[in-house]
Amino acid sequence: MLPRRAPSRYAVRAMFAPTLAALSPNGLLLLALVSIIALVVLIAKFRLNAIISITLVSLLLGLAAGMDPMKVAEAFKDGTAATLGGLAMIIGLGTMLGKLLAESGGAMVLAGGITRLFGVKRLDYAVMIAAFVVGVSVFFQVGLILLGPIVFALARETKTPILKLGLPLAAGLSTAHGLIPPHPGPLAAINLLGADIGKTIAWSLLVVGPPVALITGPLLARWVVPRVPLELGGLGASASADPSAPKAPGFGLSLFTVLLPVLLMLVSTAASIIWPEKVFPAGTWQGDCRKWGDFIGNPTVAMLIAVLFAFWAFGTRCGLRMGNISKFAEESLAPAAGVLLVIAAGGGFSKVLNASGVGNALATVGSGLQMSPLLLGWLVAGMMRIAVGSATVAVTTAAGIMLPLVVADPTINKELLVLAMGAGSLILSHVNDGGFWLVKEYFGMDIPQTLKTWTVVETGIACVSIVLILLVSNFV
Repeated sequence: MLPRRAPSRYAVRAMFAPTLAALSPNGLLLLALVSIIALVVLIAKFRLNAIISITLVSLLLGLAAGMDPMKVAEAFKDGTAATLGGLAMIIGLGTMLGKLLAESGGAMVLAGGITRLFGVKRLDYAVMIAAFVVGVSVFFQVGLILLGPIVFALARETKTPILKLGLPLAAGLSTAHGLIPPHPGPLAAINLLGADIGKTIAWSLLVVGPPVALITGPLLARWVVPRVPLELGGLGASASADPSAPKAPGFGLSLFTVLLPVLLMLVSTAASIIWPEKVFPAGTWQGDCRKWGDFIGNPTVAMLIAVLFAFWAFGTRCGLRMGNISKFAEESLAPAAGVLLVIAAGGGFSKVLNASGVGNALATVGSGLQMSPLLLGWLVAGMMRIAVGSATVAVTTAAGIMLPLVVADPTINKELLVLAMGAGSLILSHVNDGGFWLVKEYFGMDIPQTLKTWTVVETGIACVSIVLILLVSNFV
């Protein structure tokens, strides 16, 4: 009798490594769920860095799904490259704009002007509007640092509870960050799904965003504040609101400069509406105008033009020298590095999810559900938000997962789907979210107080937004 040969390494791998074909849609979704739970455990329990956690789980997910090891690595690399390719310059330029807004005193001018329009009794409304306007062009964290000192100063001067102003500040900034391009989450979803950026801006800026910020800001704060007493404290109480520029820009110029990127992006949509390609093909002067409108409305070009304009509006015109302006621009880039790496890791995770078949599995399961694609996108983004903490990663990943559904059903409103995923990406902020800890420390709260205030506001934004989006979808 011949001795039995030990199985080769290839036979062992074949025995224990499941193939993509061997995993059912439910099996792939279970694998994705396990991956999300693993992310929560690594980040929340073991405090492992989010970038490392997402990268590690992405690679293990691909291997567990039976992908070839090199294809797993390639998929993750392709995902990071594709994500950063459309966002890196926008994030860097946007951070520069936010820094110049602070150093020139433009943020204080905007807040002060809006406050004068509303009066002391309606300071919470004024703060919410100022936060929403400033939040259009800057990250949540940047907006909090810009406007936070002004809110603390107003609270001291008017003897107003800090949370009565602080929660509208957070609601205005977070609503803009989650729903309105050129913030990276919505912008990444727009790029991936092929949505129209101008229409997305119009829906978020004019229809959905303002009522959401109003309901979850001043109105919700008036219910929360009496239940969570809080004295002035935290990092914000000692923050300085003094700008570096010898003189501040005017209110109108500050408002125009902050909104300039959005206005330029709307040029592309306006040109497409005025001179549609079917009527005015390339080669006609109308076609050339549309082409240049698309160029000017490109997010990177729009942000570059806005930053160059800000060099004058928030820089030399306010008495700053070019040396100081360049210094502020360079200083603003260091915090952006971490944001870019987290976004890149999220894009890699999204790519591996799709390459492993999870996206198609969700599309298969989702197509059998009697559920609106908008609500499904909201739920997927919400699950990712709870898992990884980052709103940007949640939107980016959800967009990748929803892509097969969008391709299969061209009747889905891509712009509203982007907003639905952006809304879902804000739900239930907790200890794995950097924003949770920033708000906690900035306002001097403990964890239970932060859960009763910040988490409630974020969840309110997500829920009110999806209700409005679903209502709007019935009329378009």
